[in-house]
Amino acid sequence: MTRVIITAIGSAGDVHPLLGIGAALAARGHEIVFCSHAPFADAATRQRFEFVPIGTAADYATAMANPALWHPRTSFRTLWAVIAPTLRPHFHTLAELTRDDTVLVGTLWAFSARLMQEMYRVPLVSVQVSPSTLLSAHAPPTHPRLTIPHRLPLGVKAALLRLIERHALDKVCGPALNALRTQLGLAPATRIFGEWLHSTDGVLCLFPEWFAQPQPDWPAPRLMSGFPLFNDTTAHAPDPQLDAFIAAGERPVVFTAGSTLIDHARYTAAVRAALKESGLRGILLTPDAPPAEARAGQDDTQSVLLKRRYVPLQTLLPRCRALVHHGGIGTAALAYAAGIPQIVTPFAHDQFDNAQRVVASGCGLRLDAPVQAPALARALDHVLDSPSIALQCGHMQDQLAASPEGCDAAARYIEGFMQSGTRPQDVPRTRAPAFADSGQSA
Repeated sequence: MTRVIITAIGSAGDVHPLLGIGAALAARGHEIVFCSHAPFADAATRQRFEFVPIGTAADYATAMANPALWHPRTSFRTLWAVIAPTLRPHFHTLAELTRDDTVLVGTLWAFSARLMQEMYRVPLVSVQVSPSTLLSAHAPPTHPRLTIPHRLPLGVKAALLRLIERHALDKVCGPALNALRTQLGLAPATRIFGEWLHSTDGVLCLFPEWFAQPQPDWPAPRLMSGFPLFNDTTAHAPDPQLDAFIAAGERPVVFTAGSTLIDHARYTAAVRAALKESGLRGILLTPDAPPAEARAGQDDTQSVLLKRRYVPLQTLLPRCRALVHHGGIGTAALAYAAGIPQIVTPFAHDQFDNAQRVVASGCGLRLDAPVQAPALARALDHVLDSPSIALQCGHMQDQLAASPEGCDAAARYIEGFMQSGTRPQDVPRTRAPAFADSGQSA
C-alpha cells in the first residue's frame, strides 16, 4: 500500500475527475488522502477516503457566489485572491501528511504540492483537467480576451504568449507565490503557468489526443489518459417522476449551466421558450429546482420542461437527445460517451476553449452567453437535424468505448511513481521547521 495525497482545487468539474482516479487507486489497494474544498467532504468520504479540507465551506460558497469569478475580465484575479491565502497552510498540511511512501497528485492550482516536490523531492503527478492551461505557442488556447490568432507565425505567437505570461499571469500570482518561496529559501519563480507549475516527474492530461492534439511545447514527461468518466451516483435517490417524464414522449434535451453563476430565472425562461419554439421537451438541472419533498404526488409527464437540482449525467444522458451545457470538460466528456450532440454556452475560465474543441470534433455548436431563446432554438434544430453531427457523435462514442478507461489509465500512471524508488527526503513532521530559516512559524 502506498499513500496517495490528492489535492483537487476548483469547481466540481476539477474535483470529480480526481475522485474517480482516487477510487481507481483505492481499488488497487492504495491509501487515499483527499485534500479539497470543504463541500466535497461527503463525496470523498463516500469513497472511503481520508478527507482533509482546504478552507471552509463558507469561504467556498462566498467565492462561488462572487459574480467576478464568472466574468472573463475578472475571473483569474478573483480565483487567485481565493487561492493565495491557502498556499502556506496547505503546504504545512501536506508536510504533516507526507510519509516516506507518499506520492502527491495535484490539479492546476495545487501550487503547494509543487512546492513540496521542489523542497523535499516528494514524487508529484500534476494533473491537467483540460487542455486550455497547457500554454502552447503552436496551438494557443481560446479565450474571449487573450486568444492568439493561430494564423500568426510561430515566433510571433511565442512572443505574445510570453507577454501574456509575464503581464497577465505572473503579475497576478507571482507576488504571493514568491513571497512564500522566499520564506522557504527558494528562488523566485517565473513563467508560473507556462513552466513552473508542471511537475518535473510527470504530467497527467485527462483527455484523449483527438480532443487536444499534443504539441511540441507541452510539458514532458506526460500521459494523455483519456477522459475519466466518473460521475458520483452513490448518493442519488431513485426518481420515478423523472423516469415517467422521460418515458412519456420523445427523448428530452438536457440543459445545465454547471456551477456557473447565472441569472437562473432568465436562463430558465430562455430554455422554456426555445423548447416551445422547437417543439421539444427538456430537463433543466438548476439549483432553483424544487426539492424532492415538494414534488410529491406531481404528474409532470405532460410538461415541456422538468427541473431538477441534480441528476447524475452518466445515467441521464444516454436516455436523452442532446445536451446544452456551460463547457465543463467533464460534462462534455459524458456527452461524448453518451453519443449525443452538444450545444456549449461558455461563460468563463476554460469553457471557451472546451467549446471550440467540441465544435472542432464535429459533435456540436458553440453559442456564447447570454443565452437567448431564438438562437438556442435554431442551434437545437441544427444539431438534432444534422446527419454529419449524428455520425460524428456515434464515431466518438465508439472510440471512447474502445479506449482504456481514463480513471484506470491515470491510476496506472500514478502507480509508476510508486515503483520508481523515488522517495521524499527530510520532510518536516511539524509545521514550524518549514519556515525555521526565516524565523517564521505557522
